[in-house]
Amino acid sequence: MNTSSRIRLSEFAVEALVRVAGFSTIGFVLLIFLFLLREGIPVFLQVPLDNLFGTRWYPTFDFFGTLPLILGSLLITFSAIVIALPLGVAAAVFVREVAPNWAREILKPMIEVLAGIPSVVLGFFGMSLVAPLIRTTLGVPTGLTAFTGALILAYMALPTLISVAEDALDSVPKSYRDASLAMGATQWQTIWRVVVPAARSGILTAVMLGMGRAIGETMAVMMVTGNAARMPTTLDSLFRPVRTMTATVAAEMGEVAQGSTHYHALFGIGIILFLITFLINLAAASAIFQKRRRGGLR
Repeated sequence: MNTSSRIRLSEFAVEALVRVAGFSTIGFVLLIFLFLLREGIPVFLQVPLDNLFGTRWYPTFDFFGTLPLILGSLLITFSAIVIALPLGVAAAVFVREVAPNWAREILKPMIEVLAGIPSVVLGFFGMSLVAPLIRTTLGVPTGLTAFTGALILAYMALPTLISVAEDALDSVPKSYRDASLAMGATQWQTIWRVVVPAARSGILTAVMLGMGRAIGETMAVMMVTGNAARMPTTLDSLFRPVRTMTATVAAEMGEVAQGSTHYHALFGIGIILFLITFLINLAAASAIFQKRRRGGLR
């Protein structure tokens, strides 16, 4: 076998391996989704919708109201993003646009290392330090509240948000900065009126990734939010205990009887969580696509 034949054979093998890996990833996701449907669909047939989307989650008494769990998850997730977004964008701007090269080489690995801290460690930190601080500072009955969970999730979403936003800022062409400075703009005017708007699509992607990390988090949320399945509809709901969908599945799946209505209800929660995450990602992708069609983003 000559050299050219060996090269073609190796290229074919690599291409086939990449193709198999790509299709297998899609296949694994489909298999997981099909398993989720198989185990979760029965609850939609066994439990009336007014019960399934009711306001009370007491499986022992056949109340499977998922509305408190859905609203609790959304409250904590959006609160975490509201906290993390300005901090993450500001940190990304500092790392990319302000910090000197030597500081950037130190900060970027440190930010990425923060993403590797186990969630159970952060949950223990929230229980032992953050929750008592919130209880004494705000004068609330307990520090295990939705706000505590939002603070922990904001911290957990920051590394992803900063890294992706920094990459988006780095992809803005240098000519944009040069043109702005040549027209007499200061460095900060160039950053906030030229560079950041030009990187909006990447920053939006960073927000979606951070939101995905927040809404899917389990252990830290279960440890610091109080796990009370109550409707967060009052003005002070942010400073009261709540319960999320992921925490409910993690807390109850180990003790539930397989094949029972309660068992299928937990998988039904998984389906609802999957649909919410899918809709969030779909909305973000649609917004980015529309802006690119209008020529507002690169």
